[in-house]
Amino acid sequence: MMGSKRQRKAPGKFVQTPQGKVYYEASGPRNGQHLILIHGLTVPCFVWDPVFKALSREGFRVIRYDLFGRGFSDRPRATFDAALFEAQLAGLLETLNISRPVHLAGVSMGGAIASGFTLNRNTLVDKLILVNPAGLIPRPRFPQNLKLLPFSGEIYMKCFGKKHILNTLDRDFATARPTREYKNRMKTQMAVPGFGRALLSTLRSGILHDMAPVYKQLGKTGHPVMVIWGTKDRILPPDNLARLKQLLGNTACFPLQQAGHLPFHDRPNDVLHMFKLFLTSDNFNKTKLFQRPTQPSEFEEDKSPK
Repeated sequence: MMGSKRQRKAPGKFVQTPQGKVYYEASGPRNGQHLILIHGLTVPCFVWDPVFKALSREGFRVIRYDLFGRGFSDRPRATFDAALFEAQLAGLLETLNISRPVHLAGVSMGGAIASGFTLNRNTLVDKLILVNPAGLIPRPRFPQNLKLLPFSGEIYMKCFGKKHILNTLDRDFATARPTREYKNRMKTQMAVPGFGRALLSTLRSGILHDMAPVYKQLGKTGHPVMVIWGTKDRILPPDNLARLKQLLGNTACFPLQQAGHLPFHDRPNDVLHMFKLFLTSDNFNKTKLFQRPTQPSEFEEDKSPK
């Protein structure tokens, strides 16, 4: 568990779930439709800073939270896999007494979690937004897989893993850059005991590699889904978008030019615009997304064959 002293210094709030304490922040009108933001593998919920407050000003009750093993949330003795993260989200919603269906938005691994949650608990979810979602990269082979094997994985994580994360933060962005504060916040959460263990467990779980069946089943449900994909992503392979479209079927997929793995950092205003139109439209009209007067050619619906 995370030290209570460190948790007392956290700017947000905590709820106790069956798996452990979950840190969250909420913004926006209490009677607004809930929009839950799920972060990715390493950077906790502050990754959503560029759009968090802006989304709440659009009338949503926006909640972002730290996944177990990250940020201010607990580091339970558990397997950090899709089942744990879905149970964490279910526990968060139940503890906060959120009974109406919520909108979900997940970036990277958060997209994989949100997809599994929507598939397995579809009555709890209204609309789903996936931002450069993970889950389709091939499993690593020798010698890269040595970093995940028992014993050698623990040694690598202890000696090199955290340093590697800090040194490669720039790869998440296309035009933006991580600030000194951003990096310091990363250092703080990585220094908490249990971060390396949680990260290694997640990497071994398969959530970054084995989500194709989930996306395929999700596509068959007809659930309202929008995909935003930064085309200059240096984390996920370019062919992941084509495969994702194939799996999801008739889903709105929007490649966003001049944006990387975290498009809402590179082009926050455009991502905010896309979120707002998708979430507030009863009959989602894709053409409305391209009526912005500024740089309309930079994000266009992908009309290539699915």
